[in-house]
Amino acid sequence: MSSLTHLDDEGRARMIDVGGKPVTRRVAVATGRLDTTPEVVALLVSDGLRKADALATARIAGIQAAKRTSDLIPLAHLLPLDSVVVEFEPAESSIGIRATVAVTAKTGVEMEALTAVAVAGLTLHDMVKAIDPGCVLGDIRLASKTGGKHGHWTPDPAPVAVRGAGVVLVSSTGAAAGSREDRTGPVIVEWMRVHGYAVDEAVVVPDIDIERAVAAAVAGAPTLLVTTGGTGIHPQDRTPEATRAVLDRELPGIAEAIRAAGRAVTPTAALSRALAGIAGTTIVVNLPGSPGGVKDGLAVLQELLPHVHDQLGGGAHEEVSP
Repeated sequence: MSSLTHLDDEGRARMIDVGGKPVTRRVAVATGRLDTTPEVVALLVSDGLRKADALATARIAGIQAAKRTSDLIPLAHLLPLDSVVVEFEPAESSIGIRATVAVTAKTGVEMEALTAVAVAGLTLHDMVKAIDPGCVLGDIRLASKTGGKHGHWTPDPAPVAVRGAGVVLVSSTGAAAGSREDRTGPVIVEWMRVHGYAVDEAVVVPDIDIERAVAAAVAGAPTLLVTTGGTGIHPQDRTPEATRAVLDRELPGIAEAIRAAGRAVTPTAALSRALAGIAGTTIVVNLPGSPGGVKDGLAVLQELLPHVHDQLGGGAHEEVSP
């Protein structure tokens, strides 16, 4: 017998008979991404497109697509869906798409969730094509499903390349004194661990001690040093000065990309004086002290750091003819 359930013993396509299956609560989550330009992302977030509210339109399109999946996928069952939720997560040059579909039925809703993501993404593509006809919809995948015979399922995690040691420094007088919660350091630590860096818990220092802390961290020659806080124009904000004192080469494009990502959501991100650069063999990056700024900054680093590592490791460098 074929191991593919949608084929019969003779290899012909069939619709599976689910009549004997129990009715259970089933939920499926699918994700995808539309890669575009920072300009387009800013327009989508600010509702600045002439074609009305693109994100709202794409959300409705995704919901409608989930409800009509059996009309689009020949062997899918017609299901009485309990709920469909379509969400978007803007990054510097992409829009993440996430669909959560629930049903109480005899079969699952994986295809409904995947179809919702696909059509929501295609709708966004249609809305922005006049500005960025080269935008790319992709990375559509099932993220998780629950219910039915197999219970909860998530994909096996992809192997993470080991990047080396990481250090996280938090510049915050209040957090160092215990009078305020550190809401950024743990986020950066977790991000580093997910992306292959061996890192201890964040080191929290008062603003006045950040120069000593940065110098000590660089002396240990970690692969990546990320600071958070102290990048603004308050008299106590000294992280950029502490960073510039240890850098051999600045990477202004990284710092500007992080500022641009923040400005798309918070105009005051333009006041950030954050730096990025190379100190010996250590990549040093300043992030803002706000959770939102850290989230935006990490999205930028996720795209750029692999290339930085490659170049520092002696990766191919194209020669330009004179």
